[in-house]
Amino acid sequence: MLYSESLEKVQKELRIRNFSPRTIKSYNYHLHRFLTYVNKPLKTITKDDIKNYLDFMLKKQEGRSVSVSLSAIKFFFLNVLRKKIYGIPYPKRKESLPIILSKREVKKLINSIENPKHKLLVSFLYACGLRVSEAVKLRVSDIDFDEGLIYVRKGKGGKDRCVPLPKSLIKSMENLKVQINNFKYLFQTKKGHLSIKSAQLIVEKAAKKAGINKRVSPHTLRHSFATHLLESGVSIRIIQKLLGHKRIAATQIYTQISNQTIKNVKSPLDDL
Repeated sequence: MLYSESLEKVQKELRIRNFSPRTIKSYNYHLHRFLTYVNKPLKTITKDDIKNYLDFMLKKQEGRSVSVSLSAIKFFFLNVLRKKIYGIPYPKRKESLPIILSKREVKKLINSIENPKHKLLVSFLYACGLRVSEAVKLRVSDIDFDEGLIYVRKGKGGKDRCVPLPKSLIKSMENLKVQINNFKYLFQTKKGHLSIKSAQLIVEKAAKKAGINKRVSPHTLRHSFATHLLESGVSIRIIQKLLGHKRIAATQIYTQISNQTIKNVKSPLDDL
């Protein structure tokens, strides 16, 4: 079987299982790199070849990327080559805490933006805790102004969810209402919707202009949204639902980074 033929089979198997286009693209990328690295007939690829490739990757990249690569390789062997791979553990991930902006920094970030559409995008990312891929693909028809809800279609894992629509965003959208009503997507462009890369650049440029000396990305606003909700007393289960997390463990990381929670801890020295 040729490499190109095997990659096509992987994509077909992923589509049948309803994997997202993003996952299919990621698996294809990692498998292409792996097969290029081993450069030998598929039937002769051994467990040592896989281990050597992972070792090669670990010297250059973080564990998370290697984990995705290993998942792609295991899927390929099981569903295309019909072989199971045993004895290759996933690399230990680095336990690093996400970067969070204070409420004051979020306000500075938003106020630094002059372009109304760009300001609306950044406001949406923070106010609703959306993933950047969800925000750029948000359709005007998925916003229920009467009920005050936003329906996020096919989020991570292909799941739908709804999040509240803040009143402050409704006011911002009223200024763009004539344009928005003629759009399919809230953040429409000539080619369709705004690209993820463009959204990332908008956030990065705004952070630089606001003088925020942190590495700020659209996901930083999502982290900040969750942390600020937690600090205001919102249940961790509600935050899990708003973020669209499958596992509560993914949401519980915010209990580790909430400065307000830490500030509220009373030292035993004060009771002496």
